[in-house]
Amino acid sequence: MSENGSFVAEPIVRRDTKQDQERKRQPRYHVILWDDDDHSYEYVIMMMRKLFGHPIERGFKIAEQVDRGGRAVCVTTTREHAELKRDQIHSFGKDGLIDRCQGAMSATIEPEADD
Repeated sequence: MSENGSFVAEPIVRRDTKQDQERKRQPRYHVILWDDDDHSYEYVIMMMRKLFGHPIERGFKIAEQVDRGGRAVCVTTTREHAELKRDQIHSFGKDGLIDRCQGAMSATIEPEADD
């Protein structure tokens, strides 16, 4: 209060609170599916549908990208979720349509590039 009895406005100083810091966006990670010659398009499409909920068309595009470019991004998400999805790919099992197939496809995670 001032000398004449009126209120004096104090400047508002904003500090980052713990709650503000928790709201900041977590770093994002790509789940990368790697190409090999031991898995069919059908296998990739089915895996994308079961593990990621991708429609058949999106699964086909990922299968095509893996086949032509050697790798494809399946999903971009938080690190913990990306690690889970990578592990699920590794556990998906072999492709029953290809006799020489010995097991699941290979996948890795990598940080999303900052733009």
